[in-house]
Amino acid sequence: MSEFSASSAEFPETTPLRLRDVTFGNRVWMSPMAQYAAGPDGLPTEWHLAHYGPRAIGGVGLVMVEATAISPGNRCTAADLGIWNEEQALAHRRLTSFVAGHGAVPAVQLNAVGRKGSHQVPWVGDGQNGPVPVADGGWELIAPSAIPFGDLAVPRPATAADLDQVVEDFAHATRMAELAGYQAVEIHASHGYLLHQFLSPLSNHRTDEYGGSPRNRMRFPLRVARAVREAFPEDKPVFVRITATDWVEGSIALDDAAEFAKELAAIGIDLLDVTSGVLVRDRGARPPSREGVNVDFAATLKEASGLAVAPVGQITDLAAAGQIIREGRADAVLMGRSLLRDPYLALRNQPKDAWPVRYHRAF
Repeated sequence: MSEFSASSAEFPETTPLRLRDVTFGNRVWMSPMAQYAAGPDGLPTEWHLAHYGPRAIGGVGLVMVEATAISPGNRCTAADLGIWNEEQALAHRRLTSFVAGHGAVPAVQLNAVGRKGSHQVPWVGDGQNGPVPVADGGWELIAPSAIPFGDLAVPRPATAADLDQVVEDFAHATRMAELAGYQAVEIHASHGYLLHQFLSPLSNHRTDEYGGSPRNRMRFPLRVARAVREAFPEDKPVFVRITATDWVEGSIALDDAAEFAKELAAIGIDLLDVTSGVLVRDRGARPPSREGVNVDFAATLKEASGLAVAPVGQITDLAAAGQIIREGRADAVLMGRSLLRDPYLALRNQPKDAWPVRYHRAF
């Protein structure tokens, strides 16, 4: 857990954090953001090195590689990264080696998309609302129930055999992540993807042991969490991206998330990446536009579960990050769009010596 003392640093976001045997050099972390830059084989490309490399050089404590599919049928698009086979894992090594070699911890987010798959990349046609039929190179979707996401294809309700396969695919992808050199893995259980779909009564209408009560709805995500934790080395941390609320009446609320968080803690999960919303296509289900929108949720889940937490969403500058950590509301912060705009944001409060030696002439 955290070794930070709020009075020990003028800039608390620059202090190290240790989880299991992995030490993060600071608490400003890069959030996973889909690039849709892989080929049909799911392998990372030159774009990924050019994208993630500068953020590692730029001083973030962790580089979280974008949502990476655990199987071909669990991709959002044909351009998603994959980590379901050894060829892909070995191709990721160039990326993890570069990130680690420049002082950041390489991590990867593992994802099963459920009903939000087989669509266009965002800048083609209707983008994420544009389905790609099987006849045109798309793939069949599974979900808790036959409820589509927006205009995408109607998914097939997952059978017991489907669910067993997803659990095994998560475990196998975790072993591939270790082979690839990742020092942390994150399970994506939010933003409307498969595990989130099981958690929410809006997308889960099942009448078996995986539907109905909140405890039943969390049963499958907890199976996945156990499988991933067991498959990853004991000395390395496992995160879960968790939804604090769906921003929709009658769906997941903070109390539900707190119960899920407690169960994750019991399994041995190390950190909650706290977010919210995006389960349904309705614009009203998106988080409101305000600075640090998920920070208070993170603080509540930290208290409820005893786990380290890192909120994501609308944390735009280092002053805000430092204040969040200084006040004890989070152990780290995940920044996304701010790091797209400025790869060197994490170094802005640090002295010249913290910058790469090749850049010292800039000062």
